[in-house]
Amino acid sequence: MSTQMSERLENVYQEIIKRNPGEVEFHQAVREVLESLGPVLVKYPELAEQKIIERIAEPERQIIFRVPWQDDKGEIHINRGFRVEFNSSLGPYKGGLRFHPSVYLGIIKFLGFEQIFKNALTGLPIGGAKGGSDFDPKGKSDNEIMRFCQSFMTELYRHLGEYTDVPAGDIGVGGREIGYMFGQYKRITNRYESGVLTGKGLHYGGSLVRTEATGYGAVYFVSEMLRTKKQSFGGKTCIVSGSGNVAIYTIEKIHELGGKVIACSDSNGVIIDKKGIDLDFVKQIKEVERRRIKAYTEKHSDAIYQPGGKIWDIPCDVAMPCATQNELNGKDAEKLVKNGCVAVGEGANMPTTPEGIRVFLESGILYGPGKATNAGGVATSALEMQQNASRDSWTFEYTEKRLAKIMSNIHELCFETAEEFGTPGNYVNGANIAGFMNVGQAMLSMGLI
Repeated sequence: MSTQMSERLENVYQEIIKRNPGEVEFHQAVREVLESLGPVLVKYPELAEQKIIERIAEPERQIIFRVPWQDDKGEIHINRGFRVEFNSSLGPYKGGLRFHPSVYLGIIKFLGFEQIFKNALTGLPIGGAKGGSDFDPKGKSDNEIMRFCQSFMTELYRHLGEYTDVPAGDIGVGGREIGYMFGQYKRITNRYESGVLTGKGLHYGGSLVRTEATGYGAVYFVSEMLRTKKQSFGGKTCIVSGSGNVAIYTIEKIHELGGKVIACSDSNGVIIDKKGIDLDFVKQIKEVERRRIKAYTEKHSDAIYQPGGKIWDIPCDVAMPCATQNELNGKDAEKLVKNGCVAVGEGANMPTTPEGIRVFLESGILYGPGKATNAGGVATSALEMQQNASRDSWTFEYTEKRLAKIMSNIHELCFETAEEFGTPGNYVNGANIAGFMNVGQAMLSMGLI
């Protein structure tokens, strides 16, 4: 990846910044894609002539709305809801909902922009979108969560549909929240439209493997990268940032493939367990008790808890950032490389800063960008949509086999595209170019849309 863009692409980028002021995460996501596209526009000048980049960077629809709700004490709160329906050239809009205090329009647009290319890489008929709210589910009762979700869906429902827009979960939105939202959608529309939300409970139209999919998929992708160097996870020491859904199932699959995860984290600190993370206990702490990762030391007194610690300082063979955007900077990347890390796979969306990406690419280590590496979640969401459409339910083994094949195909596509455009081994270029080509060619086929 070059830090330099052609004058034409630089002009396009500056115009995008001008049209979207103050949305720094969105600017970062756009630049990261544009830096890969120079050779594409030389080979396919019609994509430039038809202003495909400018059209992709402008969402088809941006929805912002008020979400009033009442807490258990009767106090009224007002949050802001978002849905950015970015691109539907490959299929209905598809992308998660994030409930977190940091959410504002720029975060949703960065996530939605990434989602366009991620979804395109899966080879499945889904467009790109993202949504959410600045609501913080932490510390709220189930009834407060329910009232918020019902209020949120009371506005959002009118913009959804299995052939229009199909949301899923993201940070702060799990099975509980999806259930409350689906119930409200059904109540308002008088339609049992299973395919309108993914990440549903298994007893009402959900898919096996969906919970595990993002984490499992990220590990499958890194496993494919390692295979190109005739290596595997077997015997490798790994670190995984985060301890939410993606991190938990990343750890689980690494352990299944013979690796050993020695550290994980949350926003308060880092746990280091040289014997290997006790995943069952992490699941109990985070999924059942909803406590902080510090509680890990209650059972494992020999583990070390570092409040506010940096997980990237821990020597490892494989690093998997699975927490949030921009959690891994240039200095962190340099530390990982210096300590002998051979592969990095992003389970989160854009967790590595541009400086960090540069370090990884220049060092020549295996680096899987999120839009490719963490596509397993949305891929399995699309498989859930298939099951809903056919009124069918697949086994765990069959669904996981489909997921593994999809991730293998994404790796092959990124690997081959990087080679085709003169940057072998550069999965950033491979993912950006392959995703862009799929969407761009579809847009060209449909005329000026």
